[in-house]
Amino acid sequence: MSEMRTLGEFIVEKQNDFPHASGDLSSLLSSIRLAAKIVNREINKAGLVDITGSVGTENVQGEAQQKLDVYANEKFKAALEARDQVCGVASEEEDEAVAFNKELNKNAKYVVLMDPLDGSSNIDVNVSVGTIFSIYRRISPVGTPPTQEDFLQPGNKQVAAGYVVYGSSTMLVYTTGKGVNGFTYDPSIGSFCLSHENMMIPQDGTIYSINEGNYIRFPMGVKKYIKYCQENVPEENRPYTSRYIGSLVSDFHRNLLKGGIYLYPSTLSHPSGKLRLLYECNPMAFLMEQAGGLASDGKQRIMDIKPTELHQRVPFFVGSRHMVEKVESFLEEYQD
Repeated sequence: MSEMRTLGEFIVEKQNDFPHASGDLSSLLSSIRLAAKIVNREINKAGLVDITGSVGTENVQGEAQQKLDVYANEKFKAALEARDQVCGVASEEEDEAVAFNKELNKNAKYVVLMDPLDGSSNIDVNVSVGTIFSIYRRISPVGTPPTQEDFLQPGNKQVAAGYVVYGSSTMLVYTTGKGVNGFTYDPSIGSFCLSHENMMIPQDGTIYSINEGNYIRFPMGVKKYIKYCQENVPEENRPYTSRYIGSLVSDFHRNLLKGGIYLYPSTLSHPSGKLRLLYECNPMAFLMEQAGGLASDGKQRIMDIKPTELHQRVPFFVGSRHMVEKVESFLEEYQD
């Protein structure tokens, strides 16, 4: 126990890496930690109370909102608004960015973008889900309401990003641009404790994660890559293993630990891709690059894309460096 480091202790220990933050970033991460504990509590008792299923409404993307989507969104917003570091949030569950207008928030330096509950439709069948968050330093003048431009920054401007995976154990994984660290929640003491320090993904992997049910709708380059993954070439550790949970956080987390690639390409029904650049792809790209991997839309680095709208979608290929490079080569060779 004497060697155990909690998330709070670790954040304080590392805040000297960011003297410009003056402790604000540390406090902001603490508010995310608090909201994650609250959401974790509700998820763990979801089968016992009336909190599963749809609320009967759709979000701005036309997707059915689950009760826990709405609950998680409200809890994370409340936790962030209660601190004086955040002037506004953009959420996958909100049509527009939300400005915090309390006196407390008027001099805040940061905005937060989030997917409060990724994979929430899996709750009803007891499959892992997660929260994804991304933090930017605002570019509008402090003391004024946040603007659209504060939220439409490219991923390379992120100051921190992370996710919480609510699974067989609950973990919070984050980066501030100084590596990736993971903390496992210990309910007996109510703390996230450092369990995975300086996480690094293998340069090669043997897992590919994609919804192969959409195979007929994939670009030719992706179809060819899937067949490459399935070829029997033992000296290259092929065929690879197919693993797809249907929750980005869970698939990403497994591949980060074991090595692999997650693919969500464009399809005939979603020619621009389906995953959201700001709420899902940018934060996961930041984490993956800090862990030694790559994240691409098939042609360019995800974090170099300049967003044009809050709910912008992009194709997404993320994981072990050599695997992402390989799928990019297939996409270049077999252009539709």
